Amino acid sequence: MSAYFSETHSGTAAANTFDAIVIGSGISGGWAAKELCEQGLKTLVLERGRDVKHLKDYPTATTPPWEFPYRGRMSLKHNKENPLITKAAGYGDDCDHFFVKDADHPYVQEKPFDWIRGYQVGGKSLTWGRATQRWSEFEFTAPERFGYGIGWPIGYKDVAPWYSHVEKFIGICGSKDGLEAMPDGEFLPPFDMNMPLQHIKQSLKDNYTDRHLVHARWAHLTDPQQIHLDQGRGKCQARNMCMRGCPFGGYFSSVSSTLPWAAKTGNLTIRPHSVVHSVIYDEKLGKASGVRIIDANTKEVIEYYAKVIFMNASALNTNLILLNSKSARFPNGLGNDSGLLGKYIAFHNYRASVSGTLDGYLDKYYFGRNPTDLILVNYRNLHQRDTDYFGGYTTFMNAYRDQHPNDTEQGQVGAQYKDDLCEPGGWHVFAYLQGETVPVERNHVRLSETEKDQWGIPLLITSVEYHPNDDMMTEDFLNETAAMLQKAGVKNISKYNNKQAPGLDIHEMGGVRMGKDPKTSLLNANNQLHACKNVFVTDGACMTSTGNQSPSILYMALTARAATFAVKEIKKGNL
Repeated sequence: MSAYFSETHSGTAAANTFDAIVIGSGISGGWAAKELCEQGLKTLVLERGRDVKHLKDYPTATTPPWEFPYRGRMSLKHNKENPLITKAAGYGDDCDHFFVKDADHPYVQEKPFDWIRGYQVGGKSLTWGRATQRWSEFEFTAPERFGYGIGWPIGYKDVAPWYSHVEKFIGICGSKDGLEAMPDGEFLPPFDMNMPLQHIKQSLKDNYTDRHLVHARWAHLTDPQQIHLDQGRGKCQARNMCMRGCPFGGYFSSVSSTLPWAAKTGNLTIRPHSVVHSVIYDEKLGKASGVRIIDANTKEVIEYYAKVIFMNASALNTNLILLNSKSARFPNGLGNDSGLLGKYIAFHNYRASVSGTLDGYLDKYYFGRNPTDLILVNYRNLHQRDTDYFGGYTTFMNAYRDQHPNDTEQGQVGAQYKDDLCEPGGWHVFAYLQGETVPVERNHVRLSETEKDQWGIPLLITSVEYHPNDDMMTEDFLNETAAMLQKAGVKNISKYNNKQAPGLDIHEMGGVRMGKDPKTSLLNANNQLHACKNVFVTDGACMTSTGNQSPSILYMALTARAATFAVKEIKKGNL
């Protein structure tokens, strides 16, 4: 320990000792807190950002668009100062307060990588996309079966009951479709499927045997059950203003759901403004003994102690903390006997979209601003490899009425134009890619040896790039999706590859991957570090491969599973 830490450490061991410490308060951190507190553990949640309370700290939740200076957009000055976060989907003046400004927390891009962060209690659970489809057995086995990755130490059957556990508590709308590639879950009623989408769904059924367009599986309360009412949450109002924070609790966030639930047990302590420096390893005990933090405001260094530590800081920050957790036993980062800590970073391929127009159905509309999209279930490389590339992809799809009238003979002025504004225009259809990517060792993060942040912690260097596999998948998606829409009668079809840098999908994964062999992985089947069994990693860093489905609900399921295991091990005296 440096002189700096020994001189500035404060607090007594007794006052700073808990049964469990959770690093991060987002989607997985909230679930760790809920499960550990419910099962009797005095739990400290460390959050590097400010506190956010449900309802109280949603300043724009009900602000009408005309009250924003730029109608929800940002000034040119702000955009120039923040070229990174302003590229994020859904970002605007109405939710700017839930995003980290570019200059506040720098990192080093050895290769272009857009790292979008949200530092506050609740993390990015306040701004996530809310898609919650389950993985199937295909995703757990494909990397090993087809030779583009190592095998997962668990399968769908291991996680299925935990999916159900999570789904019932947070509330997922959807429909049971009986599809092997996207297993059914515990669903509330779905939002309506509008007529153009019903038409496309039927066209797919008529023209293909393996293409299934289904209701979204989305974390929204369409019919709140008692467990949701007990959380103080209510029905989704279809406002589609989710990223502002929902005053109804209509979508799941840790601020509206898991953290308040954990607090009701009396076992929860949340400490915001706590920048985690490292996990403390006890050489004599042969396990982690606590966490060292730097107070974000005072720069004071404080140590907290616990029997078990859960890493839920988000994938790249979890990698950063573990890489910075050095000791005589682990000179290259906590648990890093394999030398693979920080390696095999992966993400989702979001580069492609297809859009067009559909004639007819001008007498049909829909209620509210549906906050969900439909899902065209992955149909690639399931039982066997049927493409030149590895992996599969989810296709999100929707259709909407044009909100602007066509030009009239009078142009865009006058009484006729104003009258036309009251009537919706024709139908537009769009679909976009969420594709699996191949984990490769050269895609990695590491600590800078020269540059540090404002708290003296080494900056993270990202060295992540696309793989030729991603190019082949993107091209296949564009061609197949355009063909499907054309068969459904969609016109004016446009195919688009935005060629965005990795990371903008905000689904970064890996670096502390699960595996069967400590020589090729960092974590075992219970999300424990192979070499330090009282440290669990259950955020995106634990992912062995990416699958094609949205990953957040898998993080939640793995966290609930690991937390329950940890409590049992503590009671047995094993941790």
